[in-house]
Amino acid sequence: MRTELPIVSFICTVLVLIPLPWHWRARNTATLSIIFWLTAINFTRGVNAIVWGGNIINKVPVWCDITAKLVIGANVALPASTLCICRYLAQVASPRHTIANASDKRRRMIFEIGMCAVLPAVAMALHYVVQGHRFDILEDFGCNPTTYVSVAALFIVYLPPLILALGTLIYAGIALRWFVHRRAQFQAVLQSNQSGLTTGRYLRLIALSITEMLFATAMTLFILVVTVEDNGIRPWVSWDFVHADWMRVDQFAKILAPQYFWDRYLLTWYIIPITSVIFFAFFGFGQEAKAEYVKYFNWVKTRIFRIKPKAQPVLPVSARGGINTISSTMSTPAVIKLQTETTVSRTSEKWDDAPPSSLHTSSRAPSPSANNDKDTLDVESRS
Repeated sequence: MRTELPIVSFICTVLVLIPLPWHWRARNTATLSIIFWLTAINFTRGVNAIVWGGNIINKVPVWCDITAKLVIGANVALPASTLCICRYLAQVASPRHTIANASDKRRRMIFEIGMCAVLPAVAMALHYVVQGHRFDILEDFGCNPTTYVSVAALFIVYLPPLILALGTLIYAGIALRWFVHRRAQFQAVLQSNQSGLTTGRYLRLIALSITEMLFATAMTLFILVVTVEDNGIRPWVSWDFVHADWMRVDQFAKILAPQYFWDRYLLTWYIIPITSVIFFAFFGFGQEAKAEYVKYFNWVKTRIFRIKPKAQPVLPVSARGGINTISSTMSTPAVIKLQTETTVSRTSEKWDDAPPSSLHTSSRAPSPSANNDKDTLDVESRS
């Protein structure tokens, strides 16, 4: 049993699911499609590696039917998703692009659902046309789809991913062209279009799409070349001829197949984990990802470990609504006292300089100057 296979598969499953929350909030159908298909393939491969580790027994045939079809669907869905991403990026960066209204958003969603969900479902259904028998079981790897290699198989199984990859390359080139031509004001262009994208996220999406396209193209071409070299292109005789022994399940043990066969299969098997790690590398270290990590950490700390957050110190607030420091608050009475003593001394000097008659007339009302000095004293004391 190859113990690294389930470990790698389940680790990649978790890595792909980490960026799911913020992509779900953004309602980015194409990116969500990549997350779904990578998660489905990684998880089912991990289960297969556990169930068929060291054996080739046909234990759960229905499970193999499902997982074999998922592999066929993913071969189309992943390049279709990257095509949708690059198409949207090219539209956003185009000078002819306007702010999308509700109708435009609905049309875009319908197109992306058709490419990322309906088209893979059609590919899974059409695969039955060139499905010579039910499925294969490989030791340590589990269930695997089978294809009757013929001219029909080229058009149904092998060419669609290559065509989608070519479309991705074209749209990526257009998107990069607009970025280079408008790079000086590109951030303003993205904001004016209300796309919700930043320059960094825009470039990450293009880089992800190109990387996915290269891996998908390399894997498809490699499988096609190896299959044709080993078996050649068989003639399509008739429907009955191709499906004559459809219920057959071929089982491949390690001792019954040459080593180069297993080396080739392991090489293609690792394409999906590598793609998953690349996906996480592009979206797992951005600003939105860091904010989500802080949120997860606080949730675990408060809900699971019951650690209450530390209370923040409250600073004193002045009468004017500003925040005073302790030193300024403590020094205020001294200032008031100094001002009061100065004012009293000045008032005493005025009384000393006054004429004698004014000093001995107690029955008369206080002079206006005295009232003014008193008001000055009161105001300065209050200040």
